[in-house]
Order: sequence, then structure tokens, then C-alpha cells
Amino acid sequence: MGDVAQAATLLDFNKPIDVGLLDATVNLSMQSVVGGEQQRAAAEKLLLEFQEHPQAWTRVDTILEASQNQPTKYFALQILESVIRFKWGALPLEQREGIKNYLSNLIIRFATSEELFRKEGTFVNKLNILLVQILKHDWPARWKSFIPDLVAASRTSETLCENSMKILKLLSEEVFDFARLDLTQAKTKELKQTLTVEFKAIHELCVFVLNNTRKPELIRATLETLSVYLTWVPLGYIFEGNLLEMLLQLFPQAPFRNVALQCLTEVGSLQMATEFNPQFAKFYDYFMRQLVLVVPPAVNIPEAYEKGTDDQQKFVQNLALFFTSFFKAHIGILETAETQAQLLAGLDYLVNISYVDNTEVFKTCLDYWNFFVPDIYTSSCTGTDPTGVSFMFAPPATHGVPPATGGRKMLYRPILSKLRQLMICRMAKPEEVIVVEDENGNIVRETMKDNDVLAQYKSMRETLVYLCHLDYDDTEQQMLEKLRMQQVAGAKWSWGALNTLCWAIGSIAGSMADEQENRFLVTVIRDLLNLCEVTRGKDNKAVIASNIMYVVGQYPKFLRAHWKFLKTVVNKLFEFMHETHPGVQDMACDTFLKICNKCRRKFVVMQVQEREPFICELLNGLTETIQDLQPHQIHTFYEAVGLMIGAESDPAKRDDYLHRLMGPPNTTWSQILAQAHANPEVLKQQEVIKSIQNVLQTNVSVCTSLGQPFLVQFNVIFADMLQVYRLYSELISQAIATGGANAARSTFVKYMRSVKKVALKLIETFVDKCDDPQLLASAYLPAMMDPLLGDYARSVPDARDAEVLSLMAAIINKLRQLMEPEVPRVFEALFECTLTMITRNFEDYPEHRLQFFALLHAIVNSCFNTLFMMSAAQLKLVIDSIVWAFRHTERNVAETGLALLHDLLVQFAGSEYATQFHQTYYLHLLNEILAVMTDSFHKPGFKSQARILHHLFTLLDANVVKAPLWDVAAKGAGAFPTNSAFVRVHVVGLLSTSFPNLTQAQVSACVSGMFEYKDFSAFKHHLRDFLVQTKQFASQDNAELFAEDVEKQVVEQRETRQRVLAAIPGMIPQAEVMGAEEMNDA
Repeated sequence: MGDVAQAATLLDFNKPIDVGLLDATVNLSMQSVVGGEQQRAAAEKLLLEFQEHPQAWTRVDTILEASQNQPTKYFALQILESVIRFKWGALPLEQREGIKNYLSNLIIRFATSEELFRKEGTFVNKLNILLVQILKHDWPARWKSFIPDLVAASRTSETLCENSMKILKLLSEEVFDFARLDLTQAKTKELKQTLTVEFKAIHELCVFVLNNTRKPELIRATLETLSVYLTWVPLGYIFEGNLLEMLLQLFPQAPFRNVALQCLTEVGSLQMATEFNPQFAKFYDYFMRQLVLVVPPAVNIPEAYEKGTDDQQKFVQNLALFFTSFFKAHIGILETAETQAQLLAGLDYLVNISYVDNTEVFKTCLDYWNFFVPDIYTSSCTGTDPTGVSFMFAPPATHGVPPATGGRKMLYRPILSKLRQLMICRMAKPEEVIVVEDENGNIVRETMKDNDVLAQYKSMRETLVYLCHLDYDDTEQQMLEKLRMQQVAGAKWSWGALNTLCWAIGSIAGSMADEQENRFLVTVIRDLLNLCEVTRGKDNKAVIASNIMYVVGQYPKFLRAHWKFLKTVVNKLFEFMHETHPGVQDMACDTFLKICNKCRRKFVVMQVQEREPFICELLNGLTETIQDLQPHQIHTFYEAVGLMIGAESDPAKRDDYLHRLMGPPNTTWSQILAQAHANPEVLKQQEVIKSIQNVLQTNVSVCTSLGQPFLVQFNVIFADMLQVYRLYSELISQAIATGGANAARSTFVKYMRSVKKVALKLIETFVDKCDDPQLLASAYLPAMMDPLLGDYARSVPDARDAEVLSLMAAIINKLRQLMEPEVPRVFEALFECTLTMITRNFEDYPEHRLQFFALLHAIVNSCFNTLFMMSAAQLKLVIDSIVWAFRHTERNVAETGLALLHDLLVQFAGSEYATQFHQTYYLHLLNEILAVMTDSFHKPGFKSQARILHHLFTLLDANVVKAPLWDVAAKGAGAFPTNSAFVRVHVVGLLSTSFPNLTQAQVSACVSGMFEYKDFSAFKHHLRDFLVQTKQFASQDNAELFAEDVEKQVVEQRETRQRVLAAIPGMIPQAEVMGAEEMNDA
């Protein structure tokens, strides 16, 4: 089609539709021909207009009948879907019946012809989805016979029956799995009840099909439907008929193996009354006999999985799900003498599956082991062995229970031992280990944390600790045996095996008795150090080094108790600090920090057979130890030594150690300042800028770990640092003034800004650690105000550092009332200029945005009185900025704004200015919160929005606002009896105009609920239901059901509350009782 203009006739709904023209337009909108972009855009626009036309749905039947073009048919179905989902309630009844009949007949036409059904499978699926969408509105009230009709039709044709199964599956999923998304609680409850009542017919159909058909597709579709229904069916259906037996017979057959297993898994996971226990035991026994035919016990499952087809791999995954869900629910009933053998065989299968090299399969197994092992541990600790009554579902005095001497622990002993081996072989990597093997087999430094692996490690660690408690000796033996194998392996030893072993050793720290742990650890560390000595090759040494560091880092208690070992380990770490292999130095510094954290006191006291405390030795050799480290590693090292110094209780010694530690950075600092005095140009050299940044960062590290005693060093550097800060501020502003916006991104400016940022970080760290607010306020604050605030206000936007906002927030939070005199100055320097930057659009200056609201939050929480001193214009600016924040589409900004608003409202409600504030802002804030709540961009903030609304409504009953909220000049002082009555009318009006699709009854019921529900949880559910309603043009019966339900609940709640209050004499003044009655009459 050359010209889109011709297609515009499609929008004339007075003429019959030209389907050929529509086909051509749809094709044009999908073409990607060079030079045809304009035509394509025009075609897309036209189709959109067609789709949005209120009469478009009336053309759907013609399009589906006449069009031979698949995309056009889907276009037509989209139109129909939109009508069903959003406008169904607004259609006249006969039109709704017409659509229902048309859709049903279309499905029957496609599903009765085998050829059409297979060829147009996707299209039929789409029709099924539309039918289920209609059911969600009209069933059962307006389509009572739906299930009986469907079941009756299904018995007439096998393909029709197969399609009915698909519809039934969709219906169950919509009602039981996805209802929360777009159905109200009342409607969901109604659909669930109806589906449960109608299940008998569905059950009979499924059994009829499985007994009578040989058609694989139909059997598979029936099993798939059953697997969805079995999660909620009334329990009587499971064991009463022969359904379970049929499933077990289908299970060994290859075509149905997976889907039958899914059904069996659903049954196996059901929790039922104890009288069903024998049936479950029989079911398990039958299943195990069938399983042996499919997977003989001798099969190497991990190997078979590796070579298997997709279907076979899926089977292994499903088998893991079956065992884990069955054992979780019923392991107790299998612990009898008759079923023990089969139970242990099943657990053996599961242990073998746990070795499969697939993350999902392993997660499934691990999840169960993480449930099973603690259960055995708990029952062995509490003496509920052997019957396990209080933990398992076995009835008391079950005959044939294992003998009381060992109980469950003895019964599962072989399994528990295999599990220890599994955990040791497959232990996940802990967070601390950063020396890893890449995909090419090279040992490198890890660049990104894998959160899945960390979660897996936590889970495995927990399981292994339980396993260790169940048998210390077996755990120790298995670990030492594996370590011995590594040593004798010689050239054949593998990184992977040593890694998982050491991670496992590290993970059980603290679970053995001290004596055993000490003995075990001495052997482990000695063997690892020996291995490190005898092994050749950089990569190999790096792997062993990382393992030594990980293990020692996990056992600080042992190191604290053994000074010689601690000293050896720390000296070994100092050795590793000269090892330039990727990741080794980082790990050495991280481990050193970790050990100092736990053993800091040991380094500053005099140890036996030592001439001086270890810290003196360390400070003497300081420059040599750190000479090969990178700046960021030196910072970690300094932080660790800061911890040591902090452990020294004698202030004189402490200051001396700090002076010696800071010697190297202070020397660099003095040299740079001396050169700068002689020649200020020196400070523009990149190397010099980098040095200054490093010196300041080293100070930050020590301040972080040392805290308040850092004061002496802070005094050394503070005044000069502010001078340097001021100087770089001026240089940056000059560079940007001359070079424009691009200069802000130049390397030179970036380096200078990094110095400013670190200086701000140092002051913020010191403020955070300082425990003398008075000293901060008098000695440091005045000197900071102009260099920081003045510079921020004078700078161009691109040169302003968000860290200034963060620092001011920290100072306000620390000084609280002491800061009140300065807040107006802070506000003046930072507020308006930052607000202009961040409200220009939603994207620029993200860091400033967050810090700006953090600062505002600090003012509201710590210096609230300063808000009363603001002018009306300034307070309006504050409120507007908060509204802007919670309107923001970025989640963290919106959440910050909502939290801030909630705190602000609570503070104002309790202040003397409550009435004045609410008269000015109540309606404005209420309107804004309702606006964001009812648009779909702000869903994540729902809970906070609801909390604020709840506060705004409960506030009215508490008589916080002492004057009318309405416009008295326009409406008169007596226009409404109370503020509450006025706000109800206001909200009803607001919601009615915003949602013309809702009836007046619905809106009134909703608003009544908002005011009556005092409990926040009920209030929130009520709001959510209301929002679900707003998404569609809700049908009348739905609406009445909703309105009546809520009104009834509201009335009941009100009556109950009145009864409680009325029972207490004088609780309700008579005038109010009268007023309430009159209001109800009105």
C-alpha cells in the first residue's frame, strides 16, 4: 500500500470495514524497509486510533472471519481483550452475552477440528485467555452453567476435551495464583468457593479421560490441569477414587513421566489428618517400586544428567522436588521398621541428585537438607527420639520404631555421613575469598560478588554446623582425610577440592569443643603452611595463600588463645602483602583487618617471651611492610592498625602510637604544604593532587577505626585542610567558568574534586565518631561554615558536592538543638540552590537529590523548631520539595519523600502550630497523596502512602485541628458539622471525578472504610481493594458485592466500638450521641 491516507477510511465506523485494507495497514506497521519509517509511523498511529475507538470491538468478529493475516487477527484480539478487562461492566447485557457466545463458538470451531487445533495452537490459547477474563467478571452470577456445559462438551470430542483442560488450568491459575493482581478480596473468595463446589465435575472428567483415552496429547493436557488443581482440591478426592493409582501407573511411561511426577509431587506435599498416614506410606512404597524400574539405584545420576536429554534432565529436577516435598511433609511416618529401607533408599537417591551440576537442582536439594538436618539435630537434643513425636508426624508408640538407644540419629547415621561429604565437596565460596579461578582456568581477583553464591554459602554453612554437632568425630575425620589426600596428591592436587575443603573448615568455626577445635586447627594450619612451602607455581601458591587467610580469619577465638600462632599468622600475612599475584595482597589486608577487629588487645599488651608489645615491632617495620601495597590496600592496613591503637588504654602511649603511625602521611602532607608556600602552582600537578587525596584518605581510615582519640591528629591537619579545600574550590570554579560544562568532566577537575570529597568525608567521619557535641559546636563548626557553605552557594551547579549536604545532615543529627542557631544559615546557603538543580528534571544530580532529602529529614527530626522560624514562603518551599520527592518515579527518592512527609506530619500534629499548618496544607497534601496512590507509576510506595493517609484521617477524630479546614468565607462557618464530615465529602467528590467508571455507592463505601478502619492493616487491605476496582469498569454485581461487604463490615465495626464505649459511663457525651444519630439520618 503506497499511501496511508487511504487507510484513514478505516476510522469511519459508519461504513463496513475493509479487512484487506486493515491487513495491509498492519503489515505496513511491521515493515522495516529503509526509507519507509514515516509510513510505518503513520500506520502505527492509525492502528492506535482504531484500537482506542469505542466502537472498535464491534468489528472484531468481521476481522477474525475475513482476515487471512495472523498479525491482524492478534490485533483484533487485543481490542477484544481491552474491552473485556477494562470496559466489561459498562457494556449492555445483550452485548456481553453476544461476545460470550461468539467467543465460545469460535473456540468450539477451532477445537473440534484436530488439524485447525494443532495449526492454530497459539491463537486458540489467546481465545482461552479471553474466555477466562470474561469468567472473572461473569462467573458464577451470570454464567452458572459454565462448568457443567464445558464438561458435557468435553465428552464429545478429544481435541475439544484437550482444550477444555487448558481452559480449566487457566481458570485455576487465575483464581488461586494470580487473583491478588486484579481481583478484590470478596470476588476472589467467591470464585474460590464456586470452583471448589464445581470440582466434583472436573474431577470426574479427569478420571474419565485417564480411563478412556489413549491419546498422548490429551493425557498430558489432563495431567497438566490436574497438577494445578491438586494444590487446593478438597482432600477427600485424593485417596477415595483410583486417581492416585492411575498417576502411579502412568509415571514409568516416558511420554507422561514428568507431568505425572508433578502431580504426584503435589499429592506428596499435602498435609492431611493422621488417619491418612497409612495411605501416604503405601503411596510412597508403590512409588519407590515404580522408580526402580525407571532409575535403578546403581545409576550414577550426575553422569546421566550430564548426558541426558532435556526431558531426562527435567525428570531429575522433578524427582528432587518429589522427594523433598514428600519428606518435608511425611518423613515421620516412614521411620517404622517396615518402611525404613525404602525411606533410606529415597534419601540415597536425593543425596545422589545433590551432586548434579545444576544450580536449580542443587538449590532444591540444599533447601531440603537445610530442613532435614536441623530437624534431626533438634529431635536428638530434646530427647524426643526415638518416636520424634513433637517434631514429626509419627503417632506416639509407633510399632517398629528404631531402638531407643540411638533413635533417629542412629537411623540416619549413614545418610548424615554422606551429607557431610556432600557439603565438603560442594561448599560454596564465602564472601571473604576474592582469589578465584576464571573461565580460562587462571587464578585472578574476583571483580563482582555473586549474591546467589553467598546465599548458598549461608545455607550450606548452617547445614554443615548442624552436621558437625551430630557427629564431631566424623566431621573432623572426613576433613583431615581430604586434606591429607591433597598433600599426597603432589602434582595432581586440584584447586577446586582444596578450596571447597578450606571453605568448609572455615564454616564450622566454633562448633566443636575448644580442646577438639584447637587440636583440629593446629593440624589444619600446619598442613596448609607445609603445603604452601612445598608447592611450586605462582597460581598454586596464590590459591593456598587465599585458603590459609580464609581459614585463620574464621577462628579468631583460637588465635586469641594462642599468641604464638597469632604472631606466626600475622607475619605470614605481612609476607603475603609483598606477593603481587592478583587478589593476594587485597585478601592479606582484609584478613589482617578482620583479625585486628577480633584480637586487637593482644597486639598492645606485653606477651610472654616478647621484648615489647607487637604494635611497637609493627610500627618499627611499618614502611617496609607496606612498601609493595597499593593506596587502597594501605588504607585497609591503616584502618586495622587504628583498631590496635584504640585497644591501648593509656592515653599517652596511644597518642605516641598514633603519632608514629601517621608519621609517613604527615611527612608527605608537610612537604607538599611547604612546596605550595614557595610555589602555589605545585598544587595543580596531578601527582601532588593524588598524594593529597591519599594522605586524607589514610586519615579517614584511621579515624573510622580509632574514633574519638583521633582528635590529636585531626587538630594537626584540620586548618590546613580547610585552606586546601578553599583553594581547590576556587580553581574548580575558575576552570568551569572558563571552560564551560565540559571542563567539569576534565581529569584535572575530577582529581581536585576528589580531594574536596575526601576532605568532607574526613570531617563527616570525625563528626560521626566524636562524642563531645559541645566541642564540635564551639571549636570546629564556626571555622567550617564559610569554606563549606559559602563555597557551595557560590559554585556553579556542576561544581557543587553532594557530600556537603550529607555532612550538614550528619552535623545536625549529632548536635541536635546546639545546631538550631545555624540552621537558617544552612537553609539559606543550600536549600534553594540545590532545589533548583534537582527539580529541573527527574534525572540530573541523583546523589544531590538523595542527600538533599536526607538533610531535610535531619532538620525535621533533630531541629524541628527551626521550621516555626521560617517565613511562609520558605515553609511552602519545604512542603513543595517533599511533594516533588514523593511524586518522583525513582523508587528511593519517592520512598524518602514519603518517610519525610510522615515524620513532618507527626511532628506538626503534636505542636502548637497544628491547626495553622493543617489549615494551610491538609487538603493540598491529601490531594497529592491520593493522586500518586491512584496512578500506576507509584505502586512500590503503596504502604507508605497508606500510612500517611491513615494518619491524615485518624488525625481528624483526635481533634488536632481546632478550626474548619474548608473555606469559611465561601461556604460559611457552619457548612459542615465537623472537619471529618467535610473531608469525607471532599474525598468522595475527588474520587468520583477521577474514576467515572465507579458507581457512587462504591466510592461512598470506600471513603466510609477509609474513615472507619482504625487498624492500619485493615485500612491498607481496604485501600488495595479500592485500587483494584479502579483498574476496570467494574460490573454492577461486582460493585454491589464490594460496596455491601465493606459497608457491612464498617457498620459492624462501628457498632462493636460503640458498645465498648457505651459500657463505660460518661465515655460518650450525650451531645455527641445525638449528633452521630442525626448525621446518620442525613
